[in-house]
Amino acid sequence: MTERWVVNASPVIVLAKINQLALLFSLADSVVLPEAVADEIRMGPADDPAVIALETKHFRIVTADIHPSVQAWDLGRGETAVLSYARHHRGWKAVVDDAAARRCARALDISVIGTLGIILRARKQGLIPEAAPLLRELKAKGFRLHDDVIRAALWETVGEHWP
Repeated sequence: MTERWVVNASPVIVLAKINQLALLFSLADSVVLPEAVADEIRMGPADDPAVIALETKHFRIVTADIHPSVQAWDLGRGETAVLSYARHHRGWKAVVDDAAARRCARALDISVIGTLGIILRARKQGLIPEAAPLLRELKAKGFRLHDDVIRAALWETVGEHWP
């Protein structure tokens, strides 16, 4: 099955911070960023790993026509662009971490995955030896996710323990 992902800024930023951006390209056959997301990433400092990655990786930047059903949710510019692209292009999965954006995706029947899901999928596919160390590193870099969510997801998905 072909995996096509339209990615929001947060997953790019946090995966770049822990030098795991390659997971996006290893897990998905196609990876695109809406222009609004690329603009958001470019607003970071020039030495930010995500800004550097945006200029050196093979991201395809796309135009996202805003879908009225997504616009009604009043999300951020990047989340709106990601979900609109996925809504207009069936078969594309939205990669978002924002809780409101994930609720919108579920309500509109848009397939979604987040950074936690990417790490867990990478572990299940043998791309990384363990998920927990990367999740600890993400949290140390400011990624906000409740320990109970991580604990349950790690155990249920890959059988790892969370401290």
